Amino acid sequence: MNAEVRPAVRLASSSVGVLAAMKGVFARDMRVAFRQRQDLLNPLLFFVMVVTLFPLGVSPEVSFLSEAGAGILWVAALLSVLLSLDHLFRHDFDDGTLEQLVLQPQPLFLLILAKTIAHWMLTGLPLVILTPVLGVMVHLDGNSIAILCLTLLIGTPVLSLIGAIGAALTLGLRSAGVLLSLLIIPLYIPVLIFGTGTVAAAAEGASVGAYLALMGAFLMLALTLAPFAAAAALKISLSNA
Repeated sequence: MNAEVRPAVRLASSSVGVLAAMKGVFARDMRVAFRQRQDLLNPLLFFVMVVTLFPLGVSPEVSFLSEAGAGILWVAALLSVLLSLDHLFRHDFDDGTLEQLVLQPQPLFLLILAKTIAHWMLTGLPLVILTPVLGVMVHLDGNSIAILCLTLLIGTPVLSLIGAIGAALTLGLRSAGVLLSLLIIPLYIPVLIFGTGTVAAAAEGASVGAYLALMGAFLMLALTLAPFAAAAALKISLSNA
């Protein structure tokens, strides 16, 4: 049996608690990701390349970049997360681990939540860490960079959670990447609007409390509903595979 399947099999055959099962899935995903460094680095390199090349292709003027910088970084982050979603369940599907997860006694939605948290730790969080450096490159001031990092810290988990639904729905389909983009991008638009709007409001000296509260509500809603939807979509995809 494949070595990466064994942790899932052990969880299914033993009466471990839900938290222990989630920790096992999370730890396994982290180990697998660091063994496949190319999949880990591609979204980060894409993020850096988009932000770096945008001024060369549009305008290097300081006034333009300082005004559009938050939008550039948010769009680049959104596309970077989208680029990484196809691998969220793909490797587990190929090696048989996904079927083992579905058969476990623990609730599937909690195991998917653990996988999604691991995905965010490997993709979304590094984007947030890179943002201050890239924010300086597009001439954002310190306050705008701080607010931008905060919005990304709240918004990127929402992108991963919503993306898990699309990744589960398109699992095993041909041209899954194209279908995933068509399904997920419309759902990302509210997060993108409020993420960039928060930075724009901060730059104008307005209060950003309402914007951040709405983004926090998006996060709570995604945490509550997305794992259930992804679990249901995953079962449908596996039954049709």
